[in-house]
Amino acid sequence: MTDTTNQRPVSTSAGDEAATLPTTYTPADVEGELYERWVERGYFSADAKSDKPPFTIVIPPPNVTGSLHLGHAFEHTLIDALVRRKRMQGYEALWQPGMDHAGIATQNVVERELAKEGKSRHDLGREAFVERVWKWKAESGGQISGQMRRLGDGVDWSRERFTMDEGLSQAVQTIFKKLFDDELIYRAERIINWCPRCLTAISDIEVEYQDDDGELVSIRYGEGENSIVVATTRAETMLGDTAVAVHPEDERYKHMVGTEIELPLTGRRIPIVADAHVDPEFGTGAVKVTPAHDPNDFEIGQRHDLPNIAVMDEHAVITVHGPFLGLDRLEARSAIVAALRAEGRIVSEKRPYSHSVGHCSRCKTTIEPRLSMQWWVKVGPLAQAAGDAVRDGKVKIHPQEMEKRYFDWVDNLHDWCISRQLWWGHRIPVWYGPNGEVVCVGPDEQPPSGEGWHQDTDVLDTWFSSGLWPFSTLGWPEQTDSLAKFYPNSVLVTGYDILFFWVARMMMFGLYAMDGTPPFHTIALHGMVRDQNGKKMSKSFGNVVNPLDWMDKYGSDALRFTLARGANPGVDVPIGEDWVQAARNFANKIWNATRFALMNGATVEGPLPAPEELTASDRWILSRLNSTVAEVDGLYEDYQFSKLSEALYHFAWDEVFDWYVELSKTTLAKGGPQADAARRVLGEVLDVTLRLLHPIVPFVTETLWTTLTGAESVVIADWPQDSGFRDAAAEAEIATLQQVVTEVRRFRTDQGLKPGQRVPAKLELGGTTLEAHEDAIRSLLRLTVPEEGFSATASLPVAGATVALDLSGTIDVAAERKRLAKDLAAAEKEKAQTTAKLGNEAFLAKAPDEVVAKIKVRQEAAEADIARITAQLAALPQG
Repeated sequence: MTDTTNQRPVSTSAGDEAATLPTTYTPADVEGELYERWVERGYFSADAKSDKPPFTIVIPPPNVTGSLHLGHAFEHTLIDALVRRKRMQGYEALWQPGMDHAGIATQNVVERELAKEGKSRHDLGREAFVERVWKWKAESGGQISGQMRRLGDGVDWSRERFTMDEGLSQAVQTIFKKLFDDELIYRAERIINWCPRCLTAISDIEVEYQDDDGELVSIRYGEGENSIVVATTRAETMLGDTAVAVHPEDERYKHMVGTEIELPLTGRRIPIVADAHVDPEFGTGAVKVTPAHDPNDFEIGQRHDLPNIAVMDEHAVITVHGPFLGLDRLEARSAIVAALRAEGRIVSEKRPYSHSVGHCSRCKTTIEPRLSMQWWVKVGPLAQAAGDAVRDGKVKIHPQEMEKRYFDWVDNLHDWCISRQLWWGHRIPVWYGPNGEVVCVGPDEQPPSGEGWHQDTDVLDTWFSSGLWPFSTLGWPEQTDSLAKFYPNSVLVTGYDILFFWVARMMMFGLYAMDGTPPFHTIALHGMVRDQNGKKMSKSFGNVVNPLDWMDKYGSDALRFTLARGANPGVDVPIGEDWVQAARNFANKIWNATRFALMNGATVEGPLPAPEELTASDRWILSRLNSTVAEVDGLYEDYQFSKLSEALYHFAWDEVFDWYVELSKTTLAKGGPQADAARRVLGEVLDVTLRLLHPIVPFVTETLWTTLTGAESVVIADWPQDSGFRDAAAEAEIATLQQVVTEVRRFRTDQGLKPGQRVPAKLELGGTTLEAHEDAIRSLLRLTVPEEGFSATASLPVAGATVALDLSGTIDVAAERKRLAKDLAAAEKEKAQTTAKLGNEAFLAKAPDEVVAKIKVRQEAAEADIARITAQLAALPQG
């Protein structure tokens, strides 16, 4: 009654097979061996010439310098679940692996190694340094690949790529040449974000802003009535001021526009210009203009044809001749303020002054805006196409509410600075001639040679090459079978935090290079992993977790299930060790239940019996099984990993293991045709449940499923299908049984009975659907058949049935009555105290709403306790 088309060969000796399973599940004993077997058998390899429909996901390429962190483990778990399911559904599934060369990060690592030897990259020279980086990559890079295997990533290792490998380098050069020829790449002197530590330009999205305590200094330029006051947090930049700007409609300064004023400490005279960019309501309404060291000032300078005076070198050291020459920017800041103070130029000083300051995302150094000749991508038409692809429905963003963030970004994108002053990376394929010639060289072209010709020394931004990832990894610019089969990718699974870093660039380049075909159909965005209190994980907070530690302790399946269970679309994921431990308990539950079933003859051999040959509990679990298959399918298609994990957890643990397995014990004990049918149903339910669970917890399910079925591997098994079988009557019948059992269990607990303690009871089930379940009810509730002289001390009417119990002799009635009386007195005291507070008008007038609400909750809890304890006292035997 589930679709078992193409059922694999099965074992006919399940009871014997159970003996091969250890009594306890030890992940370390199976995980490594299973993964290597999967790889060796080629289960993860994708065939570009297959006639199966394609399903493609590219891995967000981790840095070659990186190691597996929880963010990686989280993302990889979600991707692997999608790919494994699609493979089981009959798709030619490709999960494309690879790593990013991580220009700045990798160069920093190798430079630190050189520093230990007392050397710098300049001592080696460019060619030798690059060789040294390649050597480091071969020996130490790519550590994360082995860690991905630990997690169970089902990637096609035969296709592993690296953003600096030969094929991807050709792709980079090809698209650079194409963009250059289409006048979408150009070289210009503009303000860029400069890192004085990494000594390179970095993009806007690689700048992290945080509030720093600095100073705000107001400085008087000029003398007397013709003076003007400006405020700055970077006093050192005043050495490069070339104007003061005011708003054209500001009456205070109209008479000064067009005049000149002396710049303190320099002796230079600078103009006062009118520009609409100036906010007349902010500060004094006048701003100093330093075109070479501020992006807004640069734009003002362009509009007014102002000179650009750079006052700092690449190390942020002052280069202007005078007393400040050679000072670091922060040293110069203090010295310049002191000099201005000595001249009486300081109007006011505010310290500390908290303001937003940009920092390099890699080394955390304060960014210095700097005028520099760089290479740029003209993103206007590319960004327009990237926005339209989503607007037109060619690409869907999930969850949909993230679309606004995407549009806010691509619709306001500035030209992209793509050159980096590094040695490690894709060198810009442009040559300069002795007479000012500029030649861009494609991958199949010979660079110009001869005296005076030289190649640009910069390399490309790392994101330039990773922006080509969805198609370069498939062989582009060559028209390969893989490109034809697997492009566009089916879905991109990535964090919302790199929606701008990576996703927008892939969209722009994919649409441009692939003739308007977007790189993927869907962008599925997830949140970030946080600690159990919702706090960002950080070394400074001391809450960073190494996922390998949890995998060592609890197994990879436990970590994967914990991460998937927390994955709501676009929402951050809190995680704590207790949750991983709970997931480990779930894996143990799966193991123990399957082992029990095998020991009792559960089988997948032969067709399922007809419904009329099955008990109500058999029909109920098959009905629920098909409903779960349908529910899980729908949730997968909507990328609702948390909900589908919850659905599987509760179906497997609550319905299969806690109810059906327990109910089947009674049937199996009786023997006969119904026991044989129960064994087949139990095998079916476990078979399908293990296949449903496999994409999220692949290791334990592989071990159990192959033991249960005797088939080759669950990795290549068919994904379950909903046969449409439903039995509402059986579901209602078992729901009634569950209600009776739950209510009597609660009563037993309330009376202080031990779980395994047997109690004589009379069951009145006539007129209900429960008559056929009397043996099961007695077994589940530890109720014995009443003997002669039975006298009920408590009677429970539940769901049309009555359960009469004799508790005499099972509990110390006097002691229990004394205990309950004490609990009742405590509850009545709590009610009296909360009622008094809620009746006190003076208290209510002063107390915050949340305090009053908590007291009301306490009052309601006390009232519930009083009612419960009173009922328990009434149910106790008299005497």
